[in-house]
Amino acid sequence: MGFFTGLITAPLAPVKGVMWLAETLTEQAEAQLYDPGRIAAEMQQVADEAAAGEITEEEAAAREEELIHRLNEGRARGYQPGG
Repeated sequence: MGFFTGLITAPLAPVKGVMWLAETLTEQAEAQLYDPGRIAAEMQQVADEAAAGEITEEEAAAREEELIHRLNEGRARGYQPGG
């Protein structure tokens, strides 16, 4: 990078840092959201709550449907656990 290019792009450095941070946080959030292991644990929690009578069967079915949607969405996006 030349001296003049550095002078011109220097004011953009904070913006680039914020953009990098936002992208990193988004990637980490999506990794957690679409993690099959996490989804399986949430499915088990729903089953346990339904068995204990803490939620109705209708509530359990709705939450399970949302979890299945997340799992399928993660697969469609090509999410790979640990990557």
